Amino acid sequence: MLNVEHVDLHYGAAQALRDVSLPAEPGRVTCLLGRNGVGKTSLLKAIVGQHPVSAGAIVWEGGDVKALRPYDRAKRGIAYVPQGREIFPLLTVRENLETGFAALGRGVKRAVPDEVFELFPVLKSMQRRRGGDLSGGQQQQLAIARALVTRPRLLVLDEPTEGIQPSIIKDIGRAIAYLRDKGDMAILLVEQYFDFARDLADRFAVMDRGEIVLAGTREEMVEDDVRRRLTV
Repeated sequence: MLNVEHVDLHYGAAQALRDVSLPAEPGRVTCLLGRNGVGKTSLLKAIVGQHPVSAGAIVWEGGDVKALRPYDRAKRGIAYVPQGREIFPLLTVRENLETGFAALGRGVKRAVPDEVFELFPVLKSMQRRRGGDLSGGQQQQLAIARALVTRPRLLVLDEPTEGIQPSIIKDIGRAIAYLRDKGDMAILLVEQYFDFARDLADRFAVMDRGEIVLAGTREEMVEDDVRRRLTV
């Protein structure tokens, strides 16, 4: 469903991505790994439209979407959970979830899917609580839940385990596995927590200095090689 094809990206004169190619398929989790500052978030921003690419293509469902603005990509089924969560702290949990309605097409019922509360039951009991009053882990669940309200066919997650307590990391892992196993959603996961990524990955890619330096299926992954690329 998604093919990143030979993408370059610049911030002024500095080149952040060099000839990057990456697929993401429905029913599979593609994990993007790498140390801080190697270009992982830049690649996600290119995919969701938050930064223009200098060369290459972002092909989504057969068409190049690199000229589309972020909200148009959201309406085409691309959902982004950014690093740092970026929920609305003064809105309630319910109101945060309802902001996802903006990406829905005409004729789609404006309702929070029951599945959201099945995956993250703590949010159901906190619907009237302000987002800023939630713990970091609860805010991360809310950010993922808000993305699911948009009914995405591609879910892009930027380090969802960062700063999260172990019990909620397990909940998030179970949610990602459930969404993958439904078979109708492609998931692109950026992660530094190797064990979490390894347990979920169907495909993996490791970045270094703006390039993909290792890539393959879970079966092809040589754990020692990947870990070596992740150490400082």
